[in-house]
Amino acid sequence: MSDLWFTEDHEWIRVEGDEGAVVGITDYAQDQLGELVFVELPEVGAELDQGEEGAVIESVKAAGELKIPVSGTVTEVNESLEDEPGQINADPLGDGWFFRIQVRDASELDGLMDEEAYRTYIESLD
Repeated sequence: MSDLWFTEDHEWIRVEGDEGAVVGITDYAQDQLGELVFVELPEVGAELDQGEEGAVIESVKAAGELKIPVSGTVTEVNESLEDEPGQINADPLGDGWFFRIQVRDASELDGLMDEEAYRTYIESLD
């Protein structure tokens, strides 16, 4: 089973033991948005449901949102993004992570795509 999952809205979630997970946007998403200039992160302790807005993202091209891939409680936010949102452009699956959550319902992962399925999905968009 994969530990990295993707949504059709171009978010990713990486499960890291005991149902803790890291959330961010994909390289495809950051490329479509262009240079990111502002990120509003959720509060630590926030209870978020799958599909709900988890963060606000603004770029030189557009404003958007990161939707929660699976329900959970925010346990940590990447505060460095507030001063350096460009980290998302430079390393969306690494230093550009948005927040960590404690996953409430791991079965929600079943509705997400693994890396191969996501790659096929974005190829179908071009």
